[in-house]
Amino acid sequence: MKQLLELHGAGASIRRIASTLHISRNTVRKYLRSPEVPQSAPRTPPSSKLESYLPHLQERLAAGIENCQVLLRELRERGYTGGYTILKACVHPLRRRPPVQGTVRFETAPGEQAQVDFGSCAYTAPIGGPRRVWAFTMVLSWSRMLYVEFVRRADTSTFLRCHLHAFEAFGGIPLRCLYDRTKLVVLGTDAGGAPLWNERFLDFALRLGVDAKLCHAYRPQSKGRVESGIKYVKGNFWPGVRFTDLEDLNRQARAWCETVASVRVHGTTQERPIDRWTTERAVLQPLPGPERLAPFLTEERRVGRDGYVQWDGTWYGLPWPWRPGQSVAVQARGDLIELWTGTTRQAVYPRGTRPGQRQTHPQQWAGLAPRDGRPQPEPRGVQLLDVDIERRPLTVYAALLGE
Repeated sequence: MKQLLELHGAGASIRRIASTLHISRNTVRKYLRSPEVPQSAPRTPPSSKLESYLPHLQERLAAGIENCQVLLRELRERGYTGGYTILKACVHPLRRRPPVQGTVRFETAPGEQAQVDFGSCAYTAPIGGPRRVWAFTMVLSWSRMLYVEFVRRADTSTFLRCHLHAFEAFGGIPLRCLYDRTKLVVLGTDAGGAPLWNERFLDFALRLGVDAKLCHAYRPQSKGRVESGIKYVKGNFWPGVRFTDLEDLNRQARAWCETVASVRVHGTTQERPIDRWTTERAVLQPLPGPERLAPFLTEERRVGRDGYVQWDGTWYGLPWPWRPGQSVAVQARGDLIELWTGTTRQAVYPRGTRPGQRQTHPQQWAGLAPRDGRPQPEPRGVQLLDVDIERRPLTVYAALLGE
């Protein structure tokens, strides 16, 4: 109306006003002739086929019956001829709203707690299509210092190794770590409700002096710091990231943690995690010696029929002797891969650079026959018995031949 009057006051014609405002000329004339702003006539709301059934609906909803399929069946029996959509639109505002549960905010002291979880990140490989990696995430609860490591497998060996890498990055170990009820940590509960711990994880926690705690079942907000950390990784780092392999991805993740995640002003603490970490690092427990960590820095792999061991997409050969199915420990040390059987280091290789790569040991098939692939028997010496042999002259044998 205001724009119409402004155009009329500027000398615009009725045709021009109607064209500008996209309304009819009669409407323009009606507004100009009216001494006041015209009001729309009140409309009578259309009658609903549910109107006579509202008392029954209210009664059933009060009794806790809110399933529209059940209500529709009952109304059909009472003569209702309307549709399901009308019923659903009518029931929606009448449903009882569950009360919002309050949450007690739990604050921790420096060095007291870390929260741990895995997040899943999908990407499209140039060859192979859709793929997925796991983002191991640990957050120091007081400082909000964040550690992220991307891995191919979310198994127990990888889980424990990532813990050690995170503790090394943080400069120490918190008093306790909080987990959800994953099989990597707890296998279930006994008859009394006590957790049945994953034995290897429990051994790891006891060796490092970490008190493992479980969050409440079906309450992810009880470990909300790491849940928020994973969302932050997926929302801030992951979109648009480009990488050639897992090592390249983790180099970028470490750089992002140092230059972005650690130096931002955290929304809850209103401080930078790197500044609070300076205080928290001083009260973290020290890392134990290498001899206590060695069992958790390796991964068990099985030897194939051709003497290769697969690790992280690359195949590494063992020197002879070996047997198919034999257990071998693989240990990654920077850019080197070591193969161990017991306390003996069998081979050392540079880390593979592409999936499917095979690195063969010079003595890998030294004990196998080239044709049937069976182990070649080791040569054995022949023991000569000390027997007295009768010596006869040649004339005796000549006489025998003469006969």
